[in-house]
Order: sequence, then structure tokens, then C-alpha cells
Amino acid sequence: MAASNVYNVIIRTADKFVPQKLVPLWNHAAGPKTIFFWAPVFKWGLVIAGLSDLARPADQLSVAQSGSLCATGIIWSRYSLVIIPKNWGLFSVNLFVAMSSSVQLYRAYQYKQEQNKKLAALPPISVPSDAADKP
Repeated sequence: MAASNVYNVIIRTADKFVPQKLVPLWNHAAGPKTIFFWAPVFKWGLVIAGLSDLARPADQLSVAQSGSLCATGIIWSRYSLVIIPKNWGLFSVNLFVAMSSSVQLYRAYQYKQEQNKKLAALPPISVPSDAADKP
């Protein structure tokens, strides 16, 4: 049996148990019967991972990864509002992806600035003049 057939059987079975108040949401063009609902639901895993990275030391953060996630979060947030039907689930998850990754970018930037201040505060290293003559 093809995966789509299995999915259709599950949906037809679940249709019978949906409360009357939730039928409009259930049948919505971006509702639980579509990928437009489930893709954002699973994308919340990125938000959870980003929030768990708040416990990670700033020197271990990936600026490239955080920058990519922030950019895609912003782009997809915008896209989710111009497509038809508007997908508010996709908007919210991408907004949170952008926010959590921008916090990580800020933490990495702040760490880099602190390291630069520490380096600037160190006294200059002096090399003895006789050491410069040795091979």
C-alpha cells in the first residue's frame, strides 16, 4: 500500500472523531490534513535546539549556522504572509527561528568583543634583542 493511501485512510478515520468546533481548522487549506500544517510543526525542533544552545558557551557557537538560520527565518516569515492561504503556523515558527538564532549571533558577537578587549588590555610582548639574532 502506498504511503498516500495509508495517509488517506488515517485522515478518513480521524475525520469521524474531530469535534464540530474544530472542523473549520481541520478542513482549512493550511490545516492538519496538509503538509502546510505539519512542516511548521516539525520545524519547532529548530527553535527548541536554538533555545537549548543558550546553555552552550558562546565560544562554541557557530556564527555561520546562526546566521543562516536567522536569514532563513526572516525570509520564510515574510514568505508565509504573501502566499495564499496565509500560513500563520509557518510565520510563527520562522519568527521564533529568526529570534532564537539572532540571540545566538548576538552572544557570539558579544563574546568576540570581550576577547578583543582582553587582547587589547594585554601588555605588548617584548622580545630580547639577543633572541632576535639566534636562528
